[in-house]
This record gives sequence, C-alpha cells and structure tokens, in this order.
Amino acid sequence: MRKGSIAASLFWLSAGWLIVALVTTGFLLTDLYSRALDRSLSETLNFHIESLAGALLETGDPQSQAIALTDPRFGRPRSGWYWVIRDVDGTLYNLSPSVVGIEMPDITGPASPTGRASTVMDDAFGTSLRVIERTVTLGPRSYEIAVTGNLSEILELVGDFRGQAFIVLGAVGVMLAMMSFIVARFAMRPIARLSAAIESVREGDSAAVTGSYPREIAPLAEEVNELLRSNTQIIERARSQVGNLAHGLKTPIAVLRNEAAATQGALASVVRAESDKMSTIVGSYLERARLTARTAVVGKKTNAVAIITRLIRVMGKIHPEVSVTLQPVDPALPWFRGDESDLEEIAGNLLDNACKWSTGQVEVRLEAERGEVGSNLVIRIDDNGAGLSEQDAHKVLRRGVRLDEKTPGSGLGLDIVKELVDVYGGTLTLQRSALGGLLVELRLPTARQGGGPPAAG
Repeated sequence: MRKGSIAASLFWLSAGWLIVALVTTGFLLTDLYSRALDRSLSETLNFHIESLAGALLETGDPQSQAIALTDPRFGRPRSGWYWVIRDVDGTLYNLSPSVVGIEMPDITGPASPTGRASTVMDDAFGTSLRVIERTVTLGPRSYEIAVTGNLSEILELVGDFRGQAFIVLGAVGVMLAMMSFIVARFAMRPIARLSAAIESVREGDSAAVTGSYPREIAPLAEEVNELLRSNTQIIERARSQVGNLAHGLKTPIAVLRNEAAATQGALASVVRAESDKMSTIVGSYLERARLTARTAVVGKKTNAVAIITRLIRVMGKIHPEVSVTLQPVDPALPWFRGDESDLEEIAGNLLDNACKWSTGQVEVRLEAERGEVGSNLVIRIDDNGAGLSEQDAHKVLRRGVRLDEKTPGSGLGLDIVKELVDVYGGTLTLQRSALGGLLVELRLPTARQGGGPPAAG
C-alpha cells in the first residue's frame, strides 16, 4: 500500500488499537489469574486454620500430637507451608514439621470480621508467604493459630501464565492485523474501481463512469457523470454562442468596411483602419474560444504515430524537394490526449514550416518522457535550414509576425499552434538544431493506447 492511502491509514490505526487493546488484555488477564490463585490460596489456608482450630477444641490440649494436617507439604522443610499454635504472649505450643529455622511473625493490625488477620512475608530462605492468623479461646486462655502458604509458587505460575498469554495474544494480534489488512484492501476495492472508471473516462476509453458501487460512494459516481453531462452541455452552448457571435459581428464590420471603401476622406480612412483592427481582434478571440471549446471535451485521444506518418506523406507531396524522415518509434509510445484534428493542425503547421525553411532535410522524432505531473508526448522536428536567433525565436511566435515576407503565408500558423498547445497545457520551444537549422520541441499530454484514429496505411 502507498504511503498516505486510506487503506494504509485504516491498517495502521487498527494495528495501533490492537496493540494497545491486546497489551491491556494481557495485563488484565494476568491480574485476574493472579487474584484467582491468591484467593484460592487464602481459601485453602482458611480451611487448614479451621481444621487446626477444630482439633484444638476437640483435644483441649494445644500440645497434643493429635493436632496435625494431612497435607504433606506441611511435613517438608522449606516448603513455605507452615503452621504454629502459640498463646497471645508468644509462647509456642505446637508447630508443623516444616517449621525449621524460621520464626513465624505476630500479625499486628485489626482482624477481619471473621476474626482472621492476613499478611505477606518472606521466610528465612527468601520464599514469599501468605500468612493467615486466627485466635481461638479455650477455657480461660486464648491461642493464636497461624498458617502460611507458598506465595512464590503462585507468582511463578502467574509469570508463566503472563508469558503464555502474551504469546497467544501476539498470535491473535498478528491474525487480526492480517484480517484488518485484508478488510481494508477489500473495503477500498470499490474506490479503486471508481478511480479506474474515472481514469477510463479521462483516457477516452469510456464516455461515462460505469459500474455499480456501494451506497457510500455511489453518489460520487453519479455526481461525476452529472459533471461530465453538464460540461458537455456547457461546451455545446459555448460553441453555439461563438457561432452566433461570429455571424452577428461579421455583417456589421463588413458593412462598415464597404461604406468606408466607397467614401474618400480622413474619416473613411479611420473607419477602414479601425474596422480592420476589429475584424482581426474578433477573429483572434473567436478562434481562441473555438479552440478552448474544442479541447475542453474529456475523453479524446489520438494515435500520434499514425497522424505524423500521414502528415509526413502529405509533406512529401507538397514539398517533393525535401526529405522528411520519421525516426524509429517505440511501440509502447503513449497516445496524445486530445482531438485528432488539433494534433493535425499543430504538427501540420510545424512540419510545413520546417519544410519551407529547410534546405532539403527534415527529421521527426516521437518520444515519451516523465514530467512533474505525468508523462508527456515529445515531438521533435529538426531541419537543416538557416535557423533562428534567440530573439527571433521569441518574436516568431507572436500573432501575424513573419520574418521573411517573400515566403508565402499569413504568419498566423505558429500563433495558432501556440494557442492550441497552451489550451492543452503543453509547451512549445524553438532551439538550434543539430542539423544546423531549427529544432522545434513540442510537449503534449499523453493517454493510454487504444481507440483513436486508424493507423496510416
């Protein structure tokens, strides 16, 4: 997944939440398990205290050998399982065989409502103990019964459980992360399909966004189609208005020019001059409007190789004295994203100029290059003519400018080419050619291969 994508954001967000949730779950389960084991230990110790208290009350003698517990852990030294019976003054009366080399503490502090007190201590061997103590009254005397259980064993069990729990939760986390990745990718598939459908419209493979989409993004597809329909309607209205404006202005301008031509004098001369300017300005802006409307339609693309090949064949007939050659072209060369007639007008004007000013040799190359936004179709036209200076190269792109009045032409060809190139967002540069003449470099937007005009035969 690409950085910054929705799928990646969903994956990392869910993965981060899973880590926090699973770590929290691991500590929570460990705490619950530890509490359960400690509670079970306390219940076991309470049971042993009740057994010892019952035996003491039954025998009436705190030193009786009949007072004992059947749990074998109380007979093993250093087991952590001990019991003692003593009076309130601390005098020891009875103890388990496991009490060797340790001193049972006297638990201070208030007892629980059941008459028991509990604490945690370490024996002489470093074993952590849970201690529970109860006072039993026998006649005029009171005795304290203290029983301990091995708390270190529980802590080891808790540690083992914690390690196993985190291993299991880690495996669950990996599986959930994989599931999250799959779900994110699956959830993004409709958006990817919508993106591909819009790209298909932009590339000219389809006239509208097609396909069925989930309820969340279906309105977006409908809005895109509505925008395309609206754009087409606006362009059609613009074309109609441009035509109406042309017809509406041409007649009054023609009347003014005819009336001025039939009249002599200073006023007539001014009217003729200004009407000529008006005609030129109107023609210029109408041409711009026509070009903009024509190139604003989404979805057109053209096989540039077929168009250039056809134009080269035409130039061979118009200028038989000039050798026009097309260098080998990469079969995977992308197409021009635009109208066929526009590419013919652009390339035709440039080739015609190259043939006019060359001394017999013109070379054409078609390439693709990666630009800042996307790929560009590069058309390079070299001739072996006289070439242009840097100052003339800037001047010749102005409307109506001609550097040689002897060569036939109106001077509008390069200006129209520049207008079309600007409308498509391309670039046109004039440089010194390796052949000695002029190198024209034209960069235009590209589209995927497919559709478009048939290849030239």
